[in-house]
Amino acid sequence: MNPRPAYKFKATPQFWKRFYALPPASKEAVRTAWRVFKLDPFAPGLGTHKIHGLSARSGTTVYSVVLAPDLRAVFHIIGDTVWTLDIGTHALYR
Repeated sequence: MNPRPAYKFKATPQFWKRFYALPPASKEAVRTAWRVFKLDPFAPGLGTHKIHGLSARSGTTVYSVVLAPDLRAVFHIIGDTVWTLDIGTHALYR
């Protein structure tokens, strides 16, 4: 079994703008999930999955991670860097 590479993590300004606009309870849910995400973005409990429509439009594989029942973050990986692109509801997928 090949271990996952050690990733670096970066976030876009759009991600931070939307994160800071979240209510406090949502921010706490994000922080809790983020502790797991930074260890392994594909950890089974995160429900990480490919978003086919966004991937096709962007020309790169875009994934979604479940942070709370109706809160997702979308990200892609370039080399050894995980780029968190945005955060919000399922509306992110459109």
